[in-house]
Amino acid sequence: MIQLVKKINLIFLSLTIIFFTEQITQTNHLWAQEELIVQPARRDITLTGYTRSQTTLTLSSEVAGKVLKINYDVGQVIDKSPFVKIDPTFIDLEISGTRQNLENLKITRKKRLSRATYLDKEFQRIDKLFRRGSSPESKLDSSREDLDQARFDVQAVEGEIAILRTHLSNLRERKKRHTIFAPRGWVVVAKLVEENELVTVNTPVARVADYEHLVVPLSVSAEELAAIQKLSPEFEVLLDGEPAKAAVNWVNPEFDEKTRKLNIELILRSYPGAKRGGLVCRLALQTATEGLWVPKRAVISRYENPRVFLKESGAGVKVLVLGQTEDHFIIADNPRLPPGTLLQAKSALSPDLQQEPAR
Repeated sequence: MIQLVKKINLIFLSLTIIFFTEQITQTNHLWAQEELIVQPARRDITLTGYTRSQTTLTLSSEVAGKVLKINYDVGQVIDKSPFVKIDPTFIDLEISGTRQNLENLKITRKKRLSRATYLDKEFQRIDKLFRRGSSPESKLDSSREDLDQARFDVQAVEGEIAILRTHLSNLRERKKRHTIFAPRGWVVVAKLVEENELVTVNTPVARVADYEHLVVPLSVSAEELAAIQKLSPEFEVLLDGEPAKAAVNWVNPEFDEKTRKLNIELILRSYPGAKRGGLVCRLALQTATEGLWVPKRAVISRYENPRVFLKESGAGVKVLVLGQTEDHFIIADNPRLPPGTLLQAKSALSPDLQQEPAR
């Protein structure tokens, strides 16, 4: 039984070795088929910014009075209730007085309309008598004058009624200003008055912000902006370490001569977690830089003298290494290695070129 188990383990180990050998062979084959190309150098950078609300609004009083009630505190989300209510006692009294004056004018208008109607009938009778020669012209003229004056009185009352109606509309609109509303769904970030406090016109009472839409302001160089504009309309960012989607909200074309940068703003389209300011947002980019990229698998370094070999001619070209990434060396510009040049893999070179001589 023990021998059988040993044989099974031996067979399993042999199959595992064969599998990994085939995998390595396939990988080497793919690497051999992959084109090794000189590319313009790029560097990896990460832009970091912090979230803030897209819009912040200051609520101010348009009237003077005493604060009766405040329905929200800092951090609360605005619902259908108004944010603050200011005492409307005096405006209510003025509205009541104006309504009473309006009713009095309506009564006066009825009286004057009644008198004008009577004088019109009186004028019609005198006019008929005058046509028959039974009434003097002076009486006709006097009747006509009384009728005209009565009609003018009616027009005057109509004008006064129109003025009072406009004033009443004005008062009603001013009364609306005693109740201050904020946009629903926004969050109170500062409460600037308290209940029973007296406020005047233009007194700020609170600040509210729209945290349903978060934005991230950034200051970027021209190269960084170009890299961002090459991204898709919505691109990946990390928000407090979690993946999220963002887009460019606006780009300020004004150039800052001190920092030599442009101000832009990103808007987050979808994001996890809390909706608040101060969340760390990171955007990973690749920007153009000086030099060239060559694959590490194409670089031979003997006596600390790095070279690459052209695929077309097999000629060797010395290179000056400036830095490196995970898969590439960054080398200085070389007229013999324009971007797009195909290189030979060092695995395809002779063994004496691949090895570093012993010293």
